[in-house]
Amino acid sequence: MKFLITCLCALTFLNGVAQNDSLSVKDTVIIMSKVATFDPNQNRANGEVYKLNNKIDIPLTIATTAYTLYGFSKIYGRDKTPESVILALNPENINSLDRRVVKYRSLSAKDASDKLFYGSMPLPLIFLFDKEMRKDGLKLGLLYLQAVSSFGSLYATSAQIADRFRPYTYNPNVDMGRRTGGGGKNSFFAGHPGMVATVTFFSAKVYADYHPEMRGKWVLYTLAGAAAVTTGILRVKAGEHFISDISVGIPVGVATGLLVPHLHRNKNKEPKLTVLPTYRSHQPGVYASLRL
Repeated sequence: MKFLITCLCALTFLNGVAQNDSLSVKDTVIIMSKVATFDPNQNRANGEVYKLNNKIDIPLTIATTAYTLYGFSKIYGRDKTPESVILALNPENINSLDRRVVKYRSLSAKDASDKLFYGSMPLPLIFLFDKEMRKDGLKLGLLYLQAVSSFGSLYATSAQIADRFRPYTYNPNVDMGRRTGGGGKNSFFAGHPGMVATVTFFSAKVYADYHPEMRGKWVLYTLAGAAAVTTGILRVKAGEHFISDISVGIPVGVATGLLVPHLHRNKNKEPKLTVLPTYRSHQPGVYASLRL
């Protein structure tokens, strides 16, 4: 196909030159050499979709992973809240948007949200079914770990600073042992839907970057968003998070899932200068496009 397009461009251009001798043979040869070597897919085939700096990315990923594990041990290893503190919690002190959530406590919704959470974690394994992506398996694995550990670090830090009680701690129908548990103060921001957003949007972004010619990429992002929002709704119905927790957690997850691969895009992957011959009004010319 490349050879055919080049030949057609060459014949068209030479025909124009034959009718207009204002261009020298030297000019013709220079332009033709550019046409013959131009291939919009050349860098796509030989270049890298993502470019890593091992001196930065490896230590960064190790650090965020270590901090995530440490942070999780802190927020889920909290001391129990005294029963007197729990009994003193007043829903009237909660903003009007979140106040109604304290009455929710659906264990089936909690189980469903857990399934979505853990079920999304291995989603990037679908990359192994793609030949080109499989070749970059280690690189994509490192990027994935960097994305989830980055979100995990943000969540662990937020939970420790906010120290916000979960909705079920206000609910008198919930077992007191559950309400006083250390994990009852990890409400802000929402971790489950945020992590699902990180994983699904990361997967959609990476797949789309490896298949730029793919039509209907919006479907990938729509499915990713649907998974995150569904998880968020289930966490609210389960009494695990307030609406405001979800409203922050999901955007943070989306940003993390998209930005990590985006910041590693190989900016030299596509040609910056494109030069092609043109033929308009019986006059040969040259079309040039510079991508900044």
